[in-house]
Amino acid sequence: MNSESRLLESARCFDQAALGEIYDNYSPGVFRYAVRLLGDADLAEECVAETFSRFLKVLHNGGGPQDYLKAYLYQMAHHWITDFYRRQPPPALPLDDEMVNELDDPAQVAVENIDREKVRAALVLLTPEQRQVVVLKFLEGWDNEAVAARLEKPVGSIKALQHRALDTLRRTLLPVREKSYE
Repeated sequence: MNSESRLLESARCFDQAALGEIYDNYSPGVFRYAVRLLGDADLAEECVAETFSRFLKVLHNGGGPQDYLKAYLYQMAHHWITDFYRRQPPPALPLDDEMVNELDDPAQVAVENIDREKVRAALVLLTPEQRQVVVLKFLEGWDNEAVAARLEKPVGSIKALQHRALDTLRRTLLPVREKSYE
């Protein structure tokens, strides 16, 4: 029995230390994931709170994951985000607030912000599954097996989604980059 299985076993008995450890281990990643998909830290905090509240309800009713706790929690967060977007259209994603060092070249900072916004706009062109694969794999650093477990798809399907997503991003972003630097 691995440490995650032992942790889940203790959580099913509502051991406060185990529940706290689960929250401490997984809430930062769930928060980052939610911020990336929602574009709003306050909504992401609400998503994290609701995700762990739902997790406790599932445990109370005798359910919950047998393994892959991380994927299970991300899936719960994704369901909350999907429900949120069904209730209202997605907001425009703001530019990241960055502290500008006085040594930074303002023109370079502007170019980086424009590039970042172009990437965000290109991500919107992806299907929801492709976007999830890109976020989990490249922004969260998950391996293909973990992404496959989260999306409940074979690893080959994850690789195909990743390939299509990267191809779409490449076709969308490369012509823009070539024109902007000529």
